[in-house]
Order: sequence, then C-alpha cells, then structure tokens
Amino acid sequence: MQHEISIEEQWRRKLFNEGFDHIFIWRDAPNVTYTDHAHPFTSCHVILDGEMTVVTEAEGKILKPGDRMDVPRGILHSSKMGTNGCRYMIAEKL
Repeated sequence: MQHEISIEEQWRRKLFNEGFDHIFIWRDAPNVTYTDHAHPFTSCHVILDGEMTVVTEAEGKILKPGDRMDVPRGILHSSKMGTNGCRYMIAEKL
C-alpha cells in the first residue's frame, strides 16, 4: 500500500531538488505587513493557506494557495498578509 505524499512534502522535495537548502513553514496573522527589505539569498514563497501580496520594484502580485513567487537575492520587496492571515513555505538558497 502506497501512502500519498502531502502537498507540503511535494513542495519540499521540489525546492530541495532546485538547490534550496533552508526550507520551513511560517504562519502570519491577518494583515501582518513586512516593510521594504532585501535578503542576501534567493527566497521562495509557496502559499499553503490564506493570501499574501508581495510587491517588488518590478511587480506586485497577490499569491493564493498553490502559488509560488521567487525573490532573487538583493531585490527590495515588501509583503502584506490577507485578512485571514497566511501559512506558507519559505525556501532559501545562496
């Protein structure tokens, strides 16, 4: 009997295979805001539940469950969680 692999585990494996080595799940409360900031690594956000709006110099995007957005190292960005908060997977790679 095979067991079904969860969506979270599928994403974890995919991101690991893409070279992301620090992968974890985070949850933010409704309407939490992260002001403009940048990271010294590429980050990936995969939405599991809820909604997040991410804004970079190039685009603004509303992310919903199943959506993915990568932010390259050094790119200034901000984010705001939806009215029901957001649970998401974050992956990082240098």
